[in-house]
Amino acid sequence: MPADLDTLAREQLSRVLRDHPDPEVLDLNEDLVNTYGITSLNKVLFLTSLCKAADVGLDNFTEDDLAGMRTLGNVVGALAPHAAQKG
Repeated sequence: MPADLDTLAREQLSRVLRDHPDPEVLDLNEDLVNTYGITSLNKVLFLTSLCKAADVGLDNFTEDDLAGMRTLGNVVGALAPHAAQKG
């Protein structure tokens, strides 16, 4: 598993958000759309970059899995088992 999947997820999300907030202020429990205003395209960019950085294939997830990733915590929880298999 990458050193810290939480930190990696925060960094990747910060990169796709318009105002590029400090990754440390991003809350794992906040809704990506309602709180951070992430668009569908930015969600795809975020998940693609995070999966690449975490060395987790995006093909591990179904459309339903992706739709269920509503918070940063959901994303981290979904990636963690696949990232752990790599380490």
